[in-house]
Amino acid sequence: MAATYTDYLNKWNNECPDKMWLRELGEQENRDWSWRDAHQEINALGSWLESHLGSSGQRVGLLSKNRAHWYFADFGSIAAGHVVVPMFTTLAGETADYVMSFTDMKLLFVGETENWEQVRKVLPKGIQLVCLPGVELEEDHLRWEDVVAPHRGSMPAYQCKPDDLVSLVFTSGTTGVPKGVMQTHDSNVIPITRFSDAFSMPLGARYFSYLPLSHIAERQIVEGASLVNCGEVHFNENLGTLLRDLPQCRPQMMFGPPRVWEQLQQGIIAQFGSPEAVDAALEADAEGIGKLVREKLGLDEVQYLLTAAAPTPPALIHWYDRLGIALMEGFGQTECMGPIVSSAEHRRIGSVGKAMPGVEVRISEEDELLVKADGCSPGYYNMPEKTAETFVDGWVHTGDKVKVDEDGFYYITGRVKDYFKTIQGKFVAPTPIENIFAENPHTEQICLLGRGYSKTVMICVLTAIAQELPREEIETALRERVDAVNSEVAKHERLGAVIVSTSPWTIDNGVLTPTLKIRREKVEELFGEKAADLARQSAEQRKVLLEWV
Repeated sequence: MAATYTDYLNKWNNECPDKMWLRELGEQENRDWSWRDAHQEINALGSWLESHLGSSGQRVGLLSKNRAHWYFADFGSIAAGHVVVPMFTTLAGETADYVMSFTDMKLLFVGETENWEQVRKVLPKGIQLVCLPGVELEEDHLRWEDVVAPHRGSMPAYQCKPDDLVSLVFTSGTTGVPKGVMQTHDSNVIPITRFSDAFSMPLGARYFSYLPLSHIAERQIVEGASLVNCGEVHFNENLGTLLRDLPQCRPQMMFGPPRVWEQLQQGIIAQFGSPEAVDAALEADAEGIGKLVREKLGLDEVQYLLTAAAPTPPALIHWYDRLGIALMEGFGQTECMGPIVSSAEHRRIGSVGKAMPGVEVRISEEDELLVKADGCSPGYYNMPEKTAETFVDGWVHTGDKVKVDEDGFYYITGRVKDYFKTIQGKFVAPTPIENIFAENPHTEQICLLGRGYSKTVMICVLTAIAQELPREEIETALRERVDAVNSEVAKHERLGAVIVSTSPWTIDNGVLTPTLKIRREKVEELFGEKAADLARQSAEQRKVLLEWV
């Protein structure tokens, strides 16, 4: 069994050099790279880095949209024994400054990126810039072709080992300072192999690359898995061409956080005209409509669809089930990838599934999920105290609260740090309450607040279709959903008010992280004062309040 990424690269170059690995999808034409093409570029870069940076172990930044040269820069740096620090193309300048300084970054590969104007202002003194093909900068830089061309046909002398540090993946920082999670060949290859074996992912499987490669899920589930499984990767041109590009790929494996599945859902509903029109079509011909939608989306040959990274409302999963699209919930984090997942045989909606083969799981006295498995991260870069808090005697303390049923299915009930106390001093777990509220058809983003309040308050953003409906209709539906929530939860958890935001939550306005998770502290910053006031009024007036902002 090959043990490192470079072992796999050499294997496929030897066994199937002419087979396509990477395809960039474009408006006019596609661009393909075979295993031989990629092997040559990766090792030429590795050879140049070896001569240019000298000793191994240097931190190398990578800032670009998803493309073939992202892989070449990544694996080329790793082949030379260096440590890749991927950076989100939406990263704020302040965070980019922190990451580059904290890692003592020596070199930065720059491709197409939205945030260059912010990043360029905080570049460390003396950092070497290398532009990927097609990109030019005002700052002094080297061009990819110029550094790679003299070394084509060469191989770096460095010999990779399974426990080599290959990357620092920074958490998205929903709370506190981002932490650089250390990744090795083992912490990538082992989880990928475990997942591929468990779900019989075939050699040559097709993967669709559209989520940021800076995120560990895209990096392992698509980039790494394609390398381990001799797969094909189709790069989405941009999110605006998602529905054009996805059917060209027809992936056999695809991952999306709940926000992506919500957006695809809204796109499907828009094609039919309304949620009621979808319902009517399915009632008339469920099999035919399901087949039509799957083919239109390019999901008619998929073997596994994963939804993870944030809680997925059960109502959304049920909705897709009616179309014959089975979203599988799972749990993973940068520190420990894919230890618990659902499968066709072991699936309960609302549960993230069962522990994978070879993974040990236990629940602490505080209901925190603890995981022990081969292939976990060795810890946080230059943060021994944080490492000691999270990695204890071989167990990863995930920070997620869970419960387990009698059949071994695990349910995430919230983050340890997301729990809050109301003014009565009683704890509230937001996720279960949000899941009940999410069963209404009119909202697509929701967040429960209530820290120190006399009542809890739901903040929500309407779908595009709902924004066109009369306010009275929306308010009636939301009040009915509040009644449903309050009939199911404990007295101290009951909703006292709903705030309807007319502005969507995005990465640009800071409410979403680059991995599309909601920053609760940002929602609290934007709406907390209003929410606390409505909660007080609700308690005084003994009625549910609703306000548009």
